[in-house]
Amino acid sequence: MATTVLRVRLVGGDRMDISYDEPDASDQGQVVEKVISTLAQDTGVLRGKHGDRLVVLYGRGVAAVEVAPRGAVL
Repeated sequence: MATTVLRVRLVGGDRMDISYDEPDASDQGQVVEKVISTLAQDTGVLRGKHGDRLVVLYGRGVAAVEVAPRGAVL
C-alpha cells in the first residue's frame, strides 16, 4: 500500500491537505497517476483523510492538485 499527501485547491479558491492511500499501488508515482486519472473524469471521486475526517473529493470541484516529495503539511 502506498500513501501520499496532496494539497488540493478547490474551484472556489480554498485549499486543503488530504492524505490518500492506494492499496494496489507499490510506490508514490502510481498513487499520483491514479489521483490524476480519477479527478480528470467528470464523475471522478476520491476518498481521503484530512486529519481524522473522511473527505470525499469530486473531480468537478478540484482546480489543482499539488504533490511535493515530502508531502504537504497537515
